[in-house]
Amino acid sequence: MVARPGSWSMLPVRSVVAGDPKLDGERGGDWHRTVPAVRQVLEHGWDLGAATVLVGDNGAGKSTLVEGIATTFGMAPEGGSTGSMHRTRPTESGFAHDIRLVRGAGAPRRGFFLRAETMHGFYTYLDEHPGADPVFHEMSHGESFLELIGSRMMYPGLYVLDEPESALSFTGCLALLQHLHDLVRHDSQVILSTHSPLLAALPGATIYEVGEWGLRECAWEDLDLVVAWRGFLDDPQRYLRHVLD
Repeated sequence: MVARPGSWSMLPVRSVVAGDPKLDGERGGDWHRTVPAVRQVLEHGWDLGAATVLVGDNGAGKSTLVEGIATTFGMAPEGGSTGSMHRTRPTESGFAHDIRLVRGAGAPRRGFFLRAETMHGFYTYLDEHPGADPVFHEMSHGESFLELIGSRMMYPGLYVLDEPESALSFTGCLALLQHLHDLVRHDSQVILSTHSPLLAALPGATIYEVGEWGLRECAWEDLDLVVAWRGFLDDPQRYLRHVLD
């Protein structure tokens, strides 16, 4: 593992390493150990910087990685703040039970996990436990995401996002990118899993391409994601003729 420069020692999560398997709590299956990216982390550890972006095809292990980090940090696997008890149907793997987080001394303990696929259930949970939050179900999908991000991701802490672009327009993604950049500039740590080349361009982030090779660092302009989108936008018919009759 190679240490990151700068304020690495003060990050909420400096590294993810294999730990003694935890017996407490409900453990999911062990299928995660067959995923190359997850197996790489368990065998070699993973040092994190202030901003980390994961990109890759469906099933590559991005969500498993971010879910495991968020859960081990103390957030609910279906989303929420540190200490959240929100849970509907357990579907997570046992990855969180197999890892240990190396935390920065004196680093903030606050955090929030935004998981796009479970936000509808999280909004219902907030409705059933009313506080100062607006009624997110009464907003559009994108408006609710941006409102939640603006209200829950404000102070120094760890912020984990899994495919937030699913609810956002182009301008919404730009607004999110600006917000994440501001968080990192003000002593927060961001871990983002995305299929969006726009969000993958988060300034200063270390980008990992996730696939059958495991995890590999990659420059934004060399990502398969970026190359594919550039090719499609330059000549849509070159792609469409292979998938349309």
